[in-house]
Amino acid sequence: MKFVRFSKEDKEYQGVLKQGVIKEIQGDIFSNWEYTGEVFGADEVKLLAPIEPNQIIGIGANFVSKVDELPSTLPEIPVFFFKPTSSVIGPEEEIVIPGENEEVKFESELAVIIGKEARNIKESEVLDYVFGYTVGNDVTAPQYFHEAGHWTIGKAFDTFTPLGPVIETELDPNTVRVEARLDGMEKQNSGTELMIVPIAKMISYLSSVMTLKPGDVILTGSPVGAEFVKAGSTIECKIKGIGTLQNTFVNAKDRVASS
Repeated sequence: MKFVRFSKEDKEYQGVLKQGVIKEIQGDIFSNWEYTGEVFGADEVKLLAPIEPNQIIGIGANFVSKVDELPSTLPEIPVFFFKPTSSVIGPEEEIVIPGENEEVKFESELAVIIGKEARNIKESEVLDYVFGYTVGNDVTAPQYFHEAGHWTIGKAFDTFTPLGPVIETELDPNTVRVEARLDGMEKQNSGTELMIVPIAKMISYLSSVMTLKPGDVILTGSPVGAEFVKAGSTIECKIKGIGTLQNTFVNAKDRVASS
């Protein structure tokens, strides 16, 4: 099932997308919702980020380029970081390159949406707590990384977490390929078997540290191939079964000049 958020005539809705038609729903998608009877054509509306996250957690440096590069032992403490919910945008929205900088990095990722409260869960139980999956772009400005190694500012700017186009609830994360095309040229294309910390292990670990809540979004890492990109370029992050998340980069200074 493909859940979406969308707007039409400045009003926001929730819905289920099937074969180009969106059936409006109301209620809490994680517990109790129902169809309203209203139907929209997918080409008649503007898709928004499919979820307003409770919180966003990312993992860094989580892919290798080939299986034989996987480490024999996993990191004792994986590199996790938070991103602000204010950084979320949806499909077709502009990613703003901040300040006087001329470029930022795209990072196409599989994003996991937690569906129910999880605390101290086993790896074998993880999928029972997952509501669904969407495509994420963990946009990064390494120019703002702190010299002591802190990443927060470089990942926190407004527009730095595009999500979409849908939440797919029927997906096998173990067979996913995470792709990215920059201005039509393929830059990333890796399967989740190349993750250093597998999804089940990362979510189980997180649940041992903090209570995960419905609506938490976990960005599971970006394949080899992420690049710096300048204003005017278009990035397409794609996962088969979910869809393509497309956004264009613009300069903050140009936005100010044109406003």
